[in-house]
Amino acid sequence: MGRKIVAELVGTRLIVWAPEDGVAIYRHGFFGKPVGIPKPKPDQEFTAPLVLDMMEGLFLQEKGKIRIIDAKTGKPVTRAQLMKLAAVTYKDFELGYTVYRDLRHQGFIVTPGIRFGSDFAVYEHGPGIDHAPFIVTGRTENDTMGPFEIVLAGRLATTVRKQFTIAVPRKKGTMDYLVFRWFKA
Repeated sequence: MGRKIVAELVGTRLIVWAPEDGVAIYRHGFFGKPVGIPKPKPDQEFTAPLVLDMMEGLFLQEKGKIRIIDAKTGKPVTRAQLMKLAAVTYKDFELGYTVYRDLRHQGFIVTPGIRFGSDFAVYEHGPGIDHAPFIVTGRTENDTMGPFEIVLAGRLATTVRKQFTIAVPRKKGTMDYLVFRWFKA
């Protein structure tokens, strides 16, 4: 991926229309989903457009891998414009993106974790290569979790054989990860 690939902002999704560009982005770190292929294999070729969510698009834009244009106007979409749209579209987007970006910078593959009851499913190698060992939820320093929430998260994580992790961004740009380990008493 030497050149910037074009992604069009359509509503709240980013679409890479050129299949060869979509394949390149997907293979670069399991970004996006090709239309009509629910679980693409790591080396699978596809001829469909690639759909990126806002976190993926923002991350790739910041890395200089894609150029985002507005589908209606054809004009470039800036980081600030994308953040503003995402903030009104997704609850706690800035917190979630901070966690997403940190995990990606550490080399993890990060996918939506909604089916696991968390913000993210986190892979060491990628979907189709390994199973996600972690489910991660972002929280602020001031958030509280009651015992019911902790037990619920733990039971869910244990059921899907993943480690429940809470990510807490700190003021100096660092991130704390609280990984819960379950044991039988």
